[in-house]
Amino acid sequence: MGSFKGHVVPGTLFLMVGIWHMWCSVYRYATNPNGFRLRVWNPVPGFGGRLKYLELYMVTIGAFIDLCIELLYATHLKFFVNGELNPSHLNNFEHSGMLVMFFIFGIIALLSQKTSFLPLSEGALCLVAATAFTAEYLLFYFHSTSHKGLEGYYHFILVLLIGMCILITVVGALIPTSFALDLSSGIAITLQGLWFYQTAFTLYGPMMPDGCTLEGDEIVCRTSDSLIRGELLANFQLFSLVFGVLAVVVGAYSFASLRFGHSSSTALHDTEVDLDRD
Repeated sequence: MGSFKGHVVPGTLFLMVGIWHMWCSVYRYATNPNGFRLRVWNPVPGFGGRLKYLELYMVTIGAFIDLCIELLYATHLKFFVNGELNPSHLNNFEHSGMLVMFFIFGIIALLSQKTSFLPLSEGALCLVAATAFTAEYLLFYFHSTSHKGLEGYYHFILVLLIGMCILITVVGALIPTSFALDLSSGIAITLQGLWFYQTAFTLYGPMMPDGCTLEGDEIVCRTSDSLIRGELLANFQLFSLVFGVLAVVVGAYSFASLRFGHSSSTALHDTEVDLDRD
């Protein structure tokens, strides 16, 4: 993943899934607030049911394609050198382990939903998804590639976002009726995808901070002031992404409430307004 494409590919997958989760969460709550239930995946309506499991197929196929890139293409099939794992591609092997977990989650979810061989509740699927996020967290926390300086700071923020995904998913399994947790899950996944993109454009693209350069496989900042300026820029980028995502969520919820809103949600809002007036 230490390249522009290496960050964009998983970022695209997380971003698409996260945006879909956010919309489905606000839509389901607006249409039926009283019967709302948290979902670890969301079916695509219409089309005669042909696209119902599109999200799960995207996760499974996307993880498999990225796995092939990391394990087969990036390593050039040179897995061993002198009887040991190729030290030049340890990071690719680690990335492959993370991707295998998301691939397994997709397979388990598909088997659970489409067959009777592995019937699992939504809470159990949440825990399986949390396991995949935990594997991702451990990868970036205990990475064989020593992330230092500005690159380390960007990956530290990524680890925080992954930790949010783990926490929200586990708590969601315990509180399956929480709209806030379901929506927060979509927000966290979206932010993770956006941060992959931000890392790609900043560290391996045209947004490199002044005073820092990409030398070989490392990000080098010439002075401590350049490093501090780069970290402050990362903070600003994160806050901007959070603000942008929250603005999209508010807009989506307003649209869903006006277009598809259930009468019970309107009555609840009117009751709360009356209580505030009293």
